[in-house]
Amino acid sequence: MQNIRNIAIIAHVDHGKTTLVDKMLMAGRLFKDHEKPGELMLDNNDLERERGITILAKNVAITYKDVKINIIDTPGHSDFGGEVERVLNMADGVLLLVDAFEGPMPQTRFVLQKAIQLGLKPIVVVNKVDKPNCTPIEAQEAVFDLMFHLDATEEQLDFPTLFGSAKNGWMSPDHTKPTTDITPLLDAIVEHIPAPEVSKGTPQLLVTSLDHSPYIGRIAIGRVHRGELLNGQQVSLMKKDGRIERSKIRGLFVFEGFEKKEAAKVEAGEICAIVGVDNFEIGDTIADPDTPEALPTISIDEPTISMVFTINDSPFFGQEGKFVTSRHVKERLERELEKNLAMRVENTASPDTHIVFGRGVLHLSVLIETMRREGYEIQIGQPQVITKRLDGVLHEPVEELKIDLPEVNAGSAIDMVTRRKGIMLSMTPKSDRVHLEFEIPSRGIMGLRSQLLTATAGEAIMTHRFKEFQPHKGDIPGRINGSLISMETGEAIPYSINNLQDRGSFFVGAGDNIYEGQVIGENSRPGDLAVNLTKTKKLTNMRASGSDDKVRLIPPRRFSLEEALEYIQEDEYVEVTPNSIRLRKILLKDFERKRAKNQSMSSVDQG
Repeated sequence: MQNIRNIAIIAHVDHGKTTLVDKMLMAGRLFKDHEKPGELMLDNNDLERERGITILAKNVAITYKDVKINIIDTPGHSDFGGEVERVLNMADGVLLLVDAFEGPMPQTRFVLQKAIQLGLKPIVVVNKVDKPNCTPIEAQEAVFDLMFHLDATEEQLDFPTLFGSAKNGWMSPDHTKPTTDITPLLDAIVEHIPAPEVSKGTPQLLVTSLDHSPYIGRIAIGRVHRGELLNGQQVSLMKKDGRIERSKIRGLFVFEGFEKKEAAKVEAGEICAIVGVDNFEIGDTIADPDTPEALPTISIDEPTISMVFTINDSPFFGQEGKFVTSRHVKERLERELEKNLAMRVENTASPDTHIVFGRGVLHLSVLIETMRREGYEIQIGQPQVITKRLDGVLHEPVEELKIDLPEVNAGSAIDMVTRRKGIMLSMTPKSDRVHLEFEIPSRGIMGLRSQLLTATAGEAIMTHRFKEFQPHKGDIPGRINGSLISMETGEAIPYSINNLQDRGSFFVGAGDNIYEGQVIGENSRPGDLAVNLTKTKKLTNMRASGSDDKVRLIPPRRFSLEEALEYIQEDEYVEVTPNSIRLRKILLKDFERKRAKNQSMSSVDQG
């Protein structure tokens, strides 16, 4: 059997994980540095490159000193926990990457906890030791304390540590003695990560990931836990619900670099891709045809938020997108369910509307962004936190929130969080910055990031992770200011925008096409206000000196997708098309909104 090491790389967002993997690939002579200057090979999805985060787990392999190292790159964000939990099943060890300045962060803790529960052996890499004011030794001690709190075993706590800079391409056991390359890290992987444990018996493979090819269909990816698989072999597919289906392997592949290489046989301990077994889901077992035995299936944390997805029925529907019908949206969500384990979809009485459950606003906004790039038009309702009744008491999800920000802004940040029912746990100074830790309901996090960034002029760094369900904390004050709503459909005229600037701030600019019922700005007072931005100046043949001065328009406020989702109220939708993100009222006509308001008030009075 070939000498193999299966290792997953885990780290907080932006600690240099994907950069480190690229350097490992270079060390494995997969490509030379000058061939792909500055390009992150693993973050090959457009969204991943733009946001600088890993969303999808990926597999690559390198050969070093006749040892094959299968590297599994995992997402660092807890919203993609579904990805993390399944890929860790393929690994025998983990490479824990921490920033020498920031130390372990909440997302690091989330993924590390999963790895320790699975009994994986860690190697700690303290990255970015070339940063000013960094504290590599303190970062290493903080990792030890974190592992101790997560109930790591004696063996797991006896981890080797390497220091270095992935960006500059070096690793060393001593941060004061830089080396010229990252071979000390590869040596540590070969030495400290155990080879896969192999038990004799009939073949077993747990499907932990899937791929799709337009030519050969669905591809199952997993690690052979026992026995061996042969190309052309008859197998049993053991479903999660207990059903067993007979099937045949039509293609067997192992990973080599970025490519999949065809293999006649794959032995236990190796990660492989299988073609031909079609009707599988993640968590199913591929086993012996005659004496099948199932492996424990993958457990996934529960979703914490839900959003309404509905077809686009605004006056501008179908102008930009290719896929606009309810059938298109339904089929796309069903395809996503196959590989996105942490997501659920619930159909409603209306065929046009679906309720989608996910791990957080980021988790679902990545799906929405992907869909709009594929040419879909959809409307999204306000994110709702999922609550549960436990022993007759209403419970809601509570998150652990950490904020790093300049010392001068600490007071206003604490005030913002405590108003949203947050409880402060600790406050630690770090040179001219402060590190704050809170416990806060998931409801309170929505919209907090944009407020914090405004208050700190973009300096605040905010991270959070789901902790547990706790009794409901009571009402949280929402957005106080109402919306400015368009009365007419047409083009926004500079003259009208100028005349209405004292009414609030606008989300549309001069010349933008708008429609009746669209939310075009934020009112400076509570309550909604309908305004007409399409009104032009009445022209006369009289000339007045000074009254026709240049119009000075304040630039409109443009939302990113996440900001829009966190901004909207209950009676509003975010309209998402390939080129536009618009906010709108669910009821576009003014008289419909008034009627609905009167009905809700009368039902409250009767109640």
